[in-house]
Amino acid sequence: MATNKLEDLRNRKAKIEEGGGQKRIDSQHSKGKLTARERINLLFDEGTFVELDAFVKHRCVNFGMEKVDAPGEGVVTGYGLVDGRLVYAFAQDFTVVGGSLGEMHAKKICKVQDLALKMGAPVVGMNDSGGARIQEAVDALGGYGDIFYRNTIASGVVPQISAIMGPCAGGAVYSPALTDFIFMVDKTSKMFITGPQVIETVTGEKVSAEELGGAMTHNKTSGVAHFMSENEEVCIDEIKRLLSFLPSNNMETAPIFNTEDDINRIIPELEEIIPENPNKPYDMKSIISSIADDEDFFEVQPYYAQNMITGFIRINGQSIGVVANQPKFLAGCLDINASDKAGRFIRTCDSFNIPVLTFVDVPGFLPGTSQEYGGIIRHGAKMLYAYSEATVPLVTLIVRKAYGGAYLAMGSKNLGADMVLAWPTAEIAVMGPQGAANIIFKKEIANSEDPQATRAEKIEEYKGEFATPYKAAERGYVDDVIEPSATRPRIVDAFNMLASKRETRPSKKHGNIPV
Repeated sequence: MATNKLEDLRNRKAKIEEGGGQKRIDSQHSKGKLTARERINLLFDEGTFVELDAFVKHRCVNFGMEKVDAPGEGVVTGYGLVDGRLVYAFAQDFTVVGGSLGEMHAKKICKVQDLALKMGAPVVGMNDSGGARIQEAVDALGGYGDIFYRNTIASGVVPQISAIMGPCAGGAVYSPALTDFIFMVDKTSKMFITGPQVIETVTGEKVSAEELGGAMTHNKTSGVAHFMSENEEVCIDEIKRLLSFLPSNNMETAPIFNTEDDINRIIPELEEIIPENPNKPYDMKSIISSIADDEDFFEVQPYYAQNMITGFIRINGQSIGVVANQPKFLAGCLDINASDKAGRFIRTCDSFNIPVLTFVDVPGFLPGTSQEYGGIIRHGAKMLYAYSEATVPLVTLIVRKAYGGAYLAMGSKNLGADMVLAWPTAEIAVMGPQGAANIIFKKEIANSEDPQATRAEKIEEYKGEFATPYKAAERGYVDDVIEPSATRPRIVDAFNMLASKRETRPSKKHGNIPV
């Protein structure tokens, strides 16, 4: 009898592991997609994944659903180790009823969310679903609501990572949108609220699914996603790499990695990186990489708002969030999208105890009616809010331009930076020398016999007096002006000094960020 029962258990598990059967598995592979279980096995350290709720079944009897067998209820859930650390995960199974979400499918996802919150461990969700299971009507919608609620409660407590590995449409998109990071796979991921057919019916617009909600659309145009991978294997490797920069929860710090990179490494090439011509661009990423341990920079949202750079490096083995202007795009100006990108990233770092290093080369906010009408005031305020709210160590390095309100927005001393360093090439002022000369010396230029020569003379006078880091240093807004080649040891020293930083904010329910 015992042997029969054991055999029965094994048969049941084998049937569940087959998912929707070989034909559907082959169909999944033919689209360049892995199955839910293949994805799970790639994510977790070998032999560590423990499945939960494999035997769960739906209880819908409408529209013939009582005859539908859905192994695992269309989603694989459980926990295991990623690089030796506890992680929870769910992977929707497109081979089972199209991975559609019903009441019990949602309950499985909610269980791993609840466990992750209790244990203080990250959650990785792999989305590949046809959407709400229509036969289950409001029960399916209720399931989505339960997931959204848990995403929100867990926000800022444990890292939540979403991977879009197939379709993700309608209400389903809001769970990923509520998580910390979204990965997409080129050509196989799709995200949209309403699909191409609905759009054509309602508005008459014709658009392909790829143009509407493909990986590049959301990485470059909408800014919904943070990463794009060429295939699912690369995507899962990148998820693991991201997890290595993050702590398991908000009560911990990120893992420290051993590095053989000398903390006192001098970088002579930084002496030459800033062009003589103040309007000439250069690549800020080369400065970031050169200062990082082993010159390793893991960029976040590389395709979106490219005038702003965000990402992770390690300094002396410690995870550091980087925010930087990119002079190669829009001269490094702050605009609506750049402000959103930076504000969100700073808050993510602050949530998970990751110090922030800011590199400044900003000529101002981008002028124009489209920016003003689009709410640059409201969006720019998000950055100001994020820096001011942050209690993690904040170090700022001004390498060139730092003008006006944009100087303040880029992690200035007044917004709470603990250490502000500047290179001798830094120009900290209310505005650029040309504009300032036109205002300050307007009468002298107008009354001059040679206005052009007088203007040029006054511009040089202003540059010598104000387009330097020294006025700000005289007032204590810059803690030190340093030699560019010594940047790495000075930044290592700054973060070492700030390791014991403790700062609190007034007790309140929550702030009212200008969303």
